Amino acid sequence: MHLSEITHPNQLHGLSIRQLQQIARQIRDKHLQTVAATGGHLGPGLGVVELTLGLYQTLDLDRDKVIWDVGHQAYPHKLITGRYSSFHTLRQKDGIAGYLKRCESKFDHFGAGHASTSISAGLGMALARDIKGEKFKVVAIIGDGALTGGMALEAINHAGHLPKTNLLVVLNDNEMSISPNVGAIPRYLNKMRLSPPVQFLTDNFEEQFKQIPFVGESLSPELGRIKEGMKRLAVPKVGAVFEELGFTYCGPVDGHNLEELIATFQQAHQMPGPVLVHVATVKGKGYDIAEQDKVGYHAQSPFNLTTGKAIPSNKPKPPQYAKVFAHTLVKLAEQNPKIIGITAAMATGTGLDKLQAKLPNQYIDVGIAEQHAVTLAAGLATEGMRPVAAIYSTFLQRAYDQIIHDVCIQNLPVFFCLDRAGIVGQDGPTHQGMYDIAYLRCIPNMVLMAPKDEAELQRMVVTGINYTSGPIAMRVSRGNGYGVPLMEEGWEPLEIGKGEILRQGDDLLMVGYGTMVNSAMQAAEILSEHGIEATVINARFAKPLDTELIFTLAKKIRRVVTLEEGCVMGGFGSAVAEALLDADIVVPIKRIGIPDVLVDHAEPNESKAELGLTSPQIAERVLQAFFKQQLTAVV
Repeated sequence: MHLSEITHPNQLHGLSIRQLQQIARQIRDKHLQTVAATGGHLGPGLGVVELTLGLYQTLDLDRDKVIWDVGHQAYPHKLITGRYSSFHTLRQKDGIAGYLKRCESKFDHFGAGHASTSISAGLGMALARDIKGEKFKVVAIIGDGALTGGMALEAINHAGHLPKTNLLVVLNDNEMSISPNVGAIPRYLNKMRLSPPVQFLTDNFEEQFKQIPFVGESLSPELGRIKEGMKRLAVPKVGAVFEELGFTYCGPVDGHNLEELIATFQQAHQMPGPVLVHVATVKGKGYDIAEQDKVGYHAQSPFNLTTGKAIPSNKPKPPQYAKVFAHTLVKLAEQNPKIIGITAAMATGTGLDKLQAKLPNQYIDVGIAEQHAVTLAAGLATEGMRPVAAIYSTFLQRAYDQIIHDVCIQNLPVFFCLDRAGIVGQDGPTHQGMYDIAYLRCIPNMVLMAPKDEAELQRMVVTGINYTSGPIAMRVSRGNGYGVPLMEEGWEPLEIGKGEILRQGDDLLMVGYGTMVNSAMQAAEILSEHGIEATVINARFAKPLDTELIFTLAKKIRRVVTLEEGCVMGGFGSAVAEALLDADIVVPIKRIGIPDVLVDHAEPNESKAELGLTSPQIAERVLQAFFKQQLTAVV
């Protein structure tokens, strides 16, 4: 059977180990070819090919439920659940999503883009099953990195107290989340899987027995059971933690041995109550380059399969915002030992890997634990340190209570750098950074700022470090800057709450925030071609607003447009409108930003075009709103 013939995972039933191994090779080939062409997550899916095939051969996927934590490792799942023929559209507009989506397939039982949710969701499904008196299996697959997230431990704690609720948790242990795992739990798992007795038994036990004359071959059927028993005797602490928490523990199992996987899963399905199967896998398995560089090949832009190198762009690009942030922070940290960079398992994504390499004593990775990261930062701030919590906008949502309760109520000087704010592209709605302006500006004591370009980003990093009157947050776009000149040092902090005028005009006031300042300038030039001259303000701060500047110009010009790359509801435009209303300045106002929709996966420019956020579209929307009599086609 060829992979292209599999449209339902139940077609795996009855296939031999050899046939499954052939399908595994085909999955890896398709996986590699597709990601090399489109970009996407590489290492996670390559590591779970046999795990997926072995598990699915023991399930009836017309009835049973499988929940994949995060979902970026579920490409093999997608390839055997009817999406082979469309897999080439991976992460492209209107194509196959990079994560699981309930609306994409009946086999995607729970969607996710953030880690540590699968056990909670699976337990909910299992409890619902029991309440309704139904009979089906529920399996939650979670990576060892996700166990650093408190939510997973909370779910394990709950499930362990329900001895009559059948739930299978598969722990995919590859020693990695994105950055190498940190903390006591991953270290404990690593100690187990790499302990000499387990390694000896895994690698040598079978061969040793086969060398015994007249005995080795006759014992072959018993070898598996003997090996498992001796592993448990050799390392008595294996699974002790999970068993104390109420789980029946199986493992560690070789995650690339189909025979062993199938036998273990079949056995686990027969055990009552919560069961945990510990599967040891290799991230990037089957592609040597990815196995050697597990961090770099967690996800990749389009690349050459032979060399593993990214396909070069035809033209040089300006530096990425994350790199400018990291470079500036390292320069400042070299001069100030109180600066402490904090990441939640996203060192490379936020650029803090540069701080780790240069000043490891001023760097902390807490694992996938954003709540802990924020309160840890608060604790550091109480002792006079200058904590910089660099966390993606979408992930900081997970620590909202801690931002309010532990930072803002106590008015502690924590500097939040919200990376990947705004439209992020192919990762889709779970990763879009749409809500940080709205969810942060309503909290007392919080200061919010966003740079118009990479040079202003440098000044804002200095501003955030120097601001000691309370918490301050800076949102930073994903991707590259505009190529404006950068400085190596001597950056001046910005005055809190003060914007700047970039362009003068008497017909319209355009107030841009962050990345939309450049779009406002371009739209103003288009409007100028139609005889409409706009004043453009770079707000710099969403809170506090530069009301002195905005009010004066709004009263004079009488037409206001706000622009932001975030949700319109409760966002920057709402802040401006509320301020004008509270000051009894009643003028027409048009808010331009992300409407009340979920933004799906696509190239950022494609999403902006669909949302009406390109500069020509902005100009046309302004003409429609305020200058219908002068309206001509501008697109």
